[in-house]
Amino acid sequence: MTADDVEHADIRSAVGEICRGFGDPYWRAVDQAKRYPVEFVDALTKAGWLAALIPEEYGGSGLGVGEASVVLEEIQRQGGNAAACHAQMYVMGTLLRHGSEEQKRMYLPRIASGELRLQAFGVTEPTAGSETTRIQTMAVRHGDRYIVNGQKIWTSRFLQSDLMLLLARTTPYDELDDKTKGLSVFLVDIKAAGDAIEARPIDTMINHNTNELFIRDLAIPAQNLIGQEGMGFRYILDGWNAERILIGAECIGDARWFIERAVAYAKRRIVFGRPIGQNQGVALPLARAHANTEAADLMRWKAARLFDAGTSCGPEANMAKLLASEASWEAANVCLDTHGGFGFATEYDVERKFRETRLYTVAPINNNLVLAYVAQHVLGLPKSY
Repeated sequence: MTADDVEHADIRSAVGEICRGFGDPYWRAVDQAKRYPVEFVDALTKAGWLAALIPEEYGGSGLGVGEASVVLEEIQRQGGNAAACHAQMYVMGTLLRHGSEEQKRMYLPRIASGELRLQAFGVTEPTAGSETTRIQTMAVRHGDRYIVNGQKIWTSRFLQSDLMLLLARTTPYDELDDKTKGLSVFLVDIKAAGDAIEARPIDTMINHNTNELFIRDLAIPAQNLIGQEGMGFRYILDGWNAERILIGAECIGDARWFIERAVAYAKRRIVFGRPIGQNQGVALPLARAHANTEAADLMRWKAARLFDAGTSCGPEANMAKLLASEASWEAANVCLDTHGGFGFATEYDVERKFRETRLYTVAPINNNLVLAYVAQHVLGLPKSY
């Protein structure tokens, strides 16, 4: 048990108790039906864990990103899928850090109580991908409102949310000297939007409740602009470090789930008269996966502590996500290899978790882009993209 395990034992215990009420059969059934795990999300919300990062004055727990990461890690380690609710933690940060006092008092207590869900994040577009400054969804001001037209893709949990954070262009790209400006962030009331937003669910290899959005003449009150017009990209960047850390923690939880399941199976599976875990071909890959997971976890905690101290942590947050996602994918493959054919059987849950953890080497940012960032901003090499 690490020092961090001891320090956050109460959080792990409380979250673990909730998770044990939603065991493997629950997640297996949700996955097979591609259904949103509303019962689990409601239980987590009722216990206050999704409000971990909301200050106490707005009805939350006022915890740091480090503590919040423990919540998500424990969900994954117990075999669950925190992707159903993790966005509320890091999306909410844009409202908390850059919203007006009136906006925070209007929305944060209701988000903390579970009255409102803020799970949707409308950023990515089909023609822009990771080049966020090239998005084309346009918001034009008309008096006391903005009229928005455009398209978004990979907007997860839109159909399960009451609110969406939306990034849109407020100045045409060609009119900008600084291409990082001209984008603005809006808080969208999904129910009020009505038919102005058409959501088309995307069928994927995992149960991720993601959508393509078509936005046509969406009217957003000017009072729903977060922060200053044209500064939205910087506001979004501000939240990405938290996102990287939290996703990294989920991957650590996944990796530990894979390793624990594989070790248990390797001890009880008898072939040729002895446990398969006695064979180095099984044992050594498990040992390496464990070592790489523990190393990645150190970077996760370094990034989390820097973030909570208000210190710059871009390289650490990105490297935490990179190392943790690679560790979880390594552990997933080792676990599958250890189980052999049984790893493909749904009743063992390995194939489900295998599919789920694969996402994080690609999203929310591809690991190659993380490496390009490190090469340029840490090592000082010429920009490659």
